[in-house]
Amino acid sequence: MGENKQRMLAGEWYLPDDDELLADTVRRAELCAAYNAADPAAPGERRKILEQLIGDLGEHVNIRPPFRCDYGTYISIGAGTFINFGAVFLDAAPITIGRDVQIGPNVQLLTPTHEMDAERRRAGWEKGVPITIGDNVWLGGGVIVCPGVTIGPDTVVGAGTVVTKDLPAGVLAVGNPARVVREL
Repeated sequence: MGENKQRMLAGEWYLPDDDELLADTVRRAELCAAYNAADPAAPGERRKILEQLIGDLGEHVNIRPPFRCDYGTYISIGAGTFINFGAVFLDAAPITIGRDVQIGPNVQLLTPTHEMDAERRRAGWEKGVPITIGDNVWLGGGVIVCPGVTIGPDTVVGAGTVVTKDLPAGVLAVGNPARVVREL
């Protein structure tokens, strides 16, 4: 394994324009394209593609295409989870989604972060910070979850919310940035 991939997996600053990471990106692009183009009447074929793409895929997971990700390998999705149209999961770090999660259309889970220093940012340095979504969470349409966020179980995040910090279990959160409005 090359230095940049090792650094990425360790959560350190790395350069993504690396031959090994680009090869992983090509693999992902081919699998996403195959999944997004697969016949909806052939769920077994679609499941086989997802099993190749997603690192840990629970039973009875339903992902409506189009679906896009960085690598796929670093995504874990619990059983019974539903992911609606247009999901974007940038998994430069692990994305862990619990069981029975409901994810609305056009939700983005974004683990990469970029340098604040302009020179290093221009040079392409980035790192990934994991995202964790607890069991039985509902993310409304258009929710954006930023790097390093954990959302506790049984929490509901309203449509269009931008989640920049951890959310506890069993709350309703809305807004930009997300704020807890009540316990559930």
